[in-house]
Amino acid sequence: MTAAVPDAATIVGWCGELAAVTSTPGSITRVYLSPEHERVNTMVARWMQDAGMTTWQDAAGNLHGSVPGAKDDAPVLLIGSHLDTVVDAGPYDGIVGVLLGVAAVARLTDRGPLPFGIQVIAFSDEEGTRFGKALLGSSAVAGVWDDAWWDLADADGISLRQAFTDFGLDPARLGDAAMDPARLVGYLEAHIEQGPFLDEAGQALGVVTSIAGARRFTVEAVGEARHAGGTPYERRHDALLAAAEAALAVERICRGSHHLGAVGTVGTMTVAPGAVNVVPGLASFSVDLRAESDDGRDRVWDEIVTAFAGIGERRGVSVTPTEVHRAPAVPCSPRLMAAVRAGIVATGQAQPMELFSRAGHDAMSLGRITDVAMLFLRNPDGISHHPDEFVSEGDIALGLDALVEAIAHLGRSAS
Repeated sequence: MTAAVPDAATIVGWCGELAAVTSTPGSITRVYLSPEHERVNTMVARWMQDAGMTTWQDAAGNLHGSVPGAKDDAPVLLIGSHLDTVVDAGPYDGIVGVLLGVAAVARLTDRGPLPFGIQVIAFSDEEGTRFGKALLGSSAVAGVWDDAWWDLADADGISLRQAFTDFGLDPARLGDAAMDPARLVGYLEAHIEQGPFLDEAGQALGVVTSIAGARRFTVEAVGEARHAGGTPYERRHDALLAAAEAALAVERICRGSHHLGAVGTVGTMTVAPGAVNVVPGLASFSVDLRAESDDGRDRVWDEIVTAFAGIGERRGVSVTPTEVHRAPAVPCSPRLMAAVRAGIVATGQAQPMELFSRAGHDAMSLGRITDVAMLFLRNPDGISHHPDEFVSEGDIALGLDALVEAIAHLGRSAS
């Protein structure tokens, strides 16, 4: 019996099934090279196969499903997103994009072969939750893996190299995951918007113009730990207060640079020695900085560094940032944007909204080897990386229609 072509209701159901695969009962957490990673790859592979795709897991743990083009040597259009999550995640970030790709391929089967093959990729580590480095799976596919990453370790001290081996992967074969850019038509990614702009505009779907450039830092404020009662204020070198002031400086500077689309976040902070009666001598915190362009991002960072230095000098505390991640801004391809726009128009949305993505995506890695474009789906109130993240079944239906028509548009253009 032929499997029914998946629709929006099917995709919602699939998202629910995947949400049950978690390392933390009562919430959703799925990290790279974990038993949960293996389980969701197995589940989605079955759905891909039902949609008529040939499936395999690559040398980095990414799941692939493909259908051929009209000719044996036809190029390949990539469609993808990710199946891993942050801690205490929502059920749609990344996941709905993979499943829209699977459903789109199933729907296109009745239209006959396209001038290109389609390969849906479920990337394995977009979030970087386990090893602190985002985009590992898509970096492998793009052939931009850095061997220094092998020494990254998780919270239990397990290195990335050891985790590969434990998962049944061979680190020496990692290069096999890289794709040949000469064979690619481009890369399309459907994703919930991780912001409120489509919702505020009353539009279900949007065309992404670019993906923000990002830099991440760990910052160490080193002062002097002393007795809380015996040390007068003029003798204190309080690392926590310096770090708190630095965090506020990040917000103040980014708010003043809204014309550059800059957003800065201090997401973690730890203090030592961490005693109620001791002036903190050490505070470590993170800074995540994003902006529409690399130049704008870097200009804002220079201003932040100057502010850190001033805070440190006034408080007698050294404030030292160390960069741990850098990703360039990625402009979307006008050719592929036109296809996404045509797909949205075909759903009845006459003037699709254009917006840049402040969040990072696997498209950032793929943009290093091929043209990319993204389709955003409305996310009520824009909340994401949180259990309340949501996209309606109706908007998923529109997103599926738009993705199918975008692919068909590319097929007509290539004929």
